[in-house]
Amino acid sequence: MKNILVIGAGLSASTLIRYLLDHAEQHDWHITLGDKDCTLAERKINKHPRGKAICFDANNRQQSWEEVSHADIVVSMLPAFMHSLIATDCVKQGKTMVTASYVSDEIRALDTAARKAGVLLLNEIGVDPGIDHMSAMHVLDKLREQGAEMTEFRSYCGGLVAPQSDNNPWNYKFTWAPRNVILAGQGMAQAIVDGTYQYIPYHQLFRRTTRVEVLNYGEFEAYLNRDSLKYRSVYGLDGIPTMVRGTLRRPGYSQTWDIFVQLGLTNDTVTIENSENMTYLDFLNAFIEPDPCCTPEENLAFYTGITTDSMEMYRLRWLGLFDSNKKIGLKQATPAQILQKLLAEKWVFLPHDRDMIVMQHQFGYRLQGEQRHMLSSMIVEGDDPVHTAMAKTVGLPIAIAVKLILTGKLKHTGVHIPTIKEIYLPVLHELEDYGIRFIEEEEAAEN
Repeated sequence: MKNILVIGAGLSASTLIRYLLDHAEQHDWHITLGDKDCTLAERKINKHPRGKAICFDANNRQQSWEEVSHADIVVSMLPAFMHSLIATDCVKQGKTMVTASYVSDEIRALDTAARKAGVLLLNEIGVDPGIDHMSAMHVLDKLREQGAEMTEFRSYCGGLVAPQSDNNPWNYKFTWAPRNVILAGQGMAQAIVDGTYQYIPYHQLFRRTTRVEVLNYGEFEAYLNRDSLKYRSVYGLDGIPTMVRGTLRRPGYSQTWDIFVQLGLTNDTVTIENSENMTYLDFLNAFIEPDPCCTPEENLAFYTGITTDSMEMYRLRWLGLFDSNKKIGLKQATPAQILQKLLAEKWVFLPHDRDMIVMQHQFGYRLQGEQRHMLSSMIVEGDDPVHTAMAKTVGLPIAIAVKLILTGKLKHTGVHIPTIKEIYLPVLHELEDYGIRFIEEEEAAEN
C-alpha cells in the first residue's frame, strides 16, 4: 500500500482529494488528510475506508517530521511560504513532494540535495501556474518540431464567475483568495513587445490593458502579470521579440480598480487609526480632502477625474464606498484590509453560483516563409460551490501527477515544473476526460 499525505483541506483541495479517494482502491493507496481545521479534514474524507483525517499544524516540526516519515509521497496545499518547511523534511527523509505553487528561492535551493536523495520536488502543477505551462509547452514543442520560428507568445488566464452567475456591475466575485486579489499587480510588471522591453509600475498597470476574445464567451481585458520575462528561458524562448503574460477580467474592471490604486486603498503597509469606528465614507474621505459643500460622488469625481454618471462611479456606489452609516469594524486595519472587507461583503460567491477559469495562449511564428498565428483557448466552468473550476483545474493536475509518480511513470529527481513531455503529455491527456481541454485556432497572419 502507498501512503499519500495531503496537507491542507481548503477549497482548492476538494477535487484533488476526491480524485485520490476515488482511485485509492484501484491503486492500493491510503490518503491521510491533514489540516488545522480537523472538522474540515474529516468532512473532506467523509469516512472513506481508504482515508484518514488528522489535525495538522505545519509549524509543529515534530508532527511534520513524523507524518512525512509515514508517507510515500506528500502533497502540500499549504500557503506558498510554508512549502519549504515540508520540502526540507521530505528531502531529508527521501520523500517526493508535489505542490501547485511557484518555485520559491528556498525550494530551488533544495535541488542538489533532492537529486542526491533521489527525490522529486514537483512544483507549479496547478492551473496558473500549471496547466498554463503544460498547454503552452505542448503547442510550442509541436511547432518547433515542424521547424517553426517563434516570434510572439502571449498567455492570459483569469478566475471569474460563469455567465449565469455574473450578476453584478464588476462582473467579478471572489472565487479564490481575496487577499491575493487585493494585492495583485503590486511591484513592477515586465514584458517585451516587438523587441522593446516594457516596465510598467503599479500605478500605471490597470491603465495599460489589452482586449482579448476567448471562444464564444465574448470579450475580456488583460493586465500584465508581474514578470513575463523570466518565462522566456522556462519555455525555451530566449530570443523571442514578444513575451507577455497577463490576468483576465471582464471589460471595465481594471479601469475602476485603478481608482483604488490611485487613491491608495490597496496599500497594505500602514494602519488606519480608529479604523473600527470609521464608516466607509470616512475611510474614503481620509484619502481625498472632501469639500463639505459637495456630495461624496462629486468629491471623488473632482479628485479622480471620472464623472458622477460614469460606470466607474456606479460600480463604486454599488459597493457601498459612500456609505456614511455602516462602520468598518476592523481595528488598526490597513487600507487593503478595509477594502477587502468591503469587497467581501459584495463579491460573495453564493451557494448557487458557478465560477470559471479562462485561459488563452497566442502564438506568433514563421513557418516555411509564412508568418502565422495560433490561438489555444480553454474555458472550464465549476460543477458546484465545492468542486469549482478553480478546485478542478488546481487539483486534478496535482492528482494525476501523484498517480504518475506512484505508478512509476515519472522518475525524475530534483526541483521541476511540468514543462517536460513526460509530465505534460499524460496530464493533459487525462484532463480531457474531465472536460479540461484546449481548442486550437490557426490562421495566417500579416507579414
